[in-house]
Amino acid sequence: MKNLFLSLLLLLFSISMFSQAEKYPVFKNCESEQVSKIASCFKSELKDAVLSEFKIPNNVSEENFKGVIKVLFLVDDSGNFKVLYVNSPYKELKAEVERVFKTLPTITPAKYNNHNIEMQFVFPIAIPLNNNNQIIEEVIVEEVEKVEILKTAVDISTVKNLFPEHRSSLNIPYTHAEYNGYDSYLDQAGNSHTSMKPYVYYDVNQYLDLDKKKNELIKPKSTWFGKKLLNEHMANVSGKDYWFTIDPMVDLQVGRDSKGVNTFNNTRAIQINGGLGKNLNFSTSFYESQGRFAKYYNDYAELIKPDGGNPAIIPGRGIAKSFKSDAYDYPVAEAYLSYTPSSHFNFQFGTGKNFIGDGYRSLFLSDVASPYPYFKINTNFWKIKYTNLWMSLQDVRPELTVDGAYKQKFMAIHYLSWNVTKKLNIGLFESVIWDDANGGSFNANYLNPLIFYTAAEFSRGSRAGNSLIGLSLKYKHKNVSLYSQLLIDEFRFSEVTSSDGWWGNKNGVQIGAKIYNAFNVQNLYLQVEYNSVRPYTYSHDELNYNYGHNNQSLAHLWGANFNETIGIVRYSKNRWYSNAKFVFGQKGFDFYDGSDTFSYGGNVYRDNDDRVSDFGNEVGQGNYAAVFIADLQAGYLVNPATNLKLFGGFTYRNFNPNVPTNTFDKTNTTWISFGLKTDVFNWYFDF
Repeated sequence: MKNLFLSLLLLLFSISMFSQAEKYPVFKNCESEQVSKIASCFKSELKDAVLSEFKIPNNVSEENFKGVIKVLFLVDDSGNFKVLYVNSPYKELKAEVERVFKTLPTITPAKYNNHNIEMQFVFPIAIPLNNNNQIIEEVIVEEVEKVEILKTAVDISTVKNLFPEHRSSLNIPYTHAEYNGYDSYLDQAGNSHTSMKPYVYYDVNQYLDLDKKKNELIKPKSTWFGKKLLNEHMANVSGKDYWFTIDPMVDLQVGRDSKGVNTFNNTRAIQINGGLGKNLNFSTSFYESQGRFAKYYNDYAELIKPDGGNPAIIPGRGIAKSFKSDAYDYPVAEAYLSYTPSSHFNFQFGTGKNFIGDGYRSLFLSDVASPYPYFKINTNFWKIKYTNLWMSLQDVRPELTVDGAYKQKFMAIHYLSWNVTKKLNIGLFESVIWDDANGGSFNANYLNPLIFYTAAEFSRGSRAGNSLIGLSLKYKHKNVSLYSQLLIDEFRFSEVTSSDGWWGNKNGVQIGAKIYNAFNVQNLYLQVEYNSVRPYTYSHDELNYNYGHNNQSLAHLWGANFNETIGIVRYSKNRWYSNAKFVFGQKGFDFYDGSDTFSYGGNVYRDNDDRVSDFGNEVGQGNYAAVFIADLQAGYLVNPATNLKLFGGFTYRNFNPNVPTNTFDKTNTTWISFGLKTDVFNWYFDF
């Protein structure tokens, strides 16, 4: 009885293990076979079907050719056969192979984790046909995940993976348009997490075949230049336990705005990605850039300039030097290490940016500020994804600069994403900002990955830091996703329900919806989003505890004291794409005219103690301005490996304050631009 029990247990274990592995395609005659014999049955049925139909072309027979031709083919995720490459000296043999494979029936496709997948094989065919003992072999890369290979070399032995990063723990470059495409697949999965960005390749690869997605865009090219320009990484080197890719990157733009400014951007960059062993990956990028933008953008860049004489900070990029008489030179460097010791943990250390949320904007943490040093731990288990993020930030204002050194501060974030059901996700957010005042430094409490930051901050004193908490919700139904964020900086229960407008009720709310494949049109994406943040949110009465970095907000790029509605439409077909974005907003500014020195709560860097009133505060107070922005862009994807794009863009911006000042003047701007760019980060021109 005991032996019988053990046998049954081993049988169940074997079946369970196989159910999670890759399963071969199944011919109709193989459906009744045992699981362990499906692979051999598939190969036998295929060989019989091909050889019985195959006819040797006359010229091949006349020349008495003897040899082995190799056929690289796949069975796609619908069960159809497709020939990718025939290694043959005769074009007639190639044509015959393609004819024979077209006669094959549609079969049950291969499966991986119970999902239909494509599977590739090499079929050696001996000529003459009476001596075919060769074995049909599956094409396997790294022994775990299936790959789709477009054969471009002469010999089958030179086939290699065009996109090694897809099986790595590197970050997928975060751009809204690219991630909207990923989310349409992730939102169909029952246990995916989409709030913490950027995504890691291997996480997304569980739900979307990234190789297949890119290989569908590959253009057959035989020349080295054609392949590198349109399909591949510039350099792609791999060995038994290492790989790396090297890519030059550009962002070359020219344009003109309605104020007569000739705009341009000239970015030359290089990016190196790689992996050492199975667990360690690395990425480094360096950008050398010069640019001149639309007048309103240049004015804002100079408004937030740092102490020390440099003329501007380019929003989202970094501190800029003067270039010629009216342009900017702004170098940027980003790099990180990513270590994944198991399926439950990923550790990252480097310089870059992060984003928390499912919207176009984020009230928790956005990517609108300059890159910063960070250390991040992602923990996955059950239905939970838990993120710890520590950041090193700086304040570059003259009042905090000492002997030419900018004031440093630190930030720690916890974010817990919980898939309550297959459709409902809840996220819990908390953060704390502190500096080295009063011996604060890297306080051990804030290094604790589990502690509740609000309590830890309170225990150290009222001037020990600035903590925020938040709640996010996401509900998925078919091709629709609803999402929201609630951010609480400070509040008092007795004042929340009153209508007194107490200044300390500092909070923000976001509500949005996404529709994928809208109106049953493939790749048509729609999004609408509403954001509102009350006055004085993200600010503090300690100068260095504001929610900012390099004179830029770390959350919404408008800071606080605003309402905003956004509409986005995206459509793509093959390599062509188009995007449209519309922003309607109202924001309250300070007056900046010398007659009124109060803070009205829109600038997160202003001291809370400068507030205009304790009560009667409402969104839009101060120098009220209406903002409308329309941004249209269309283009062509030149290279899917690097996301190199040709594009043309049109931006219209109307900014209408009640009281125009030198700092915030009434403007009506149109801006037309064209260019070629490697699209690996978000530009934000909508403020």
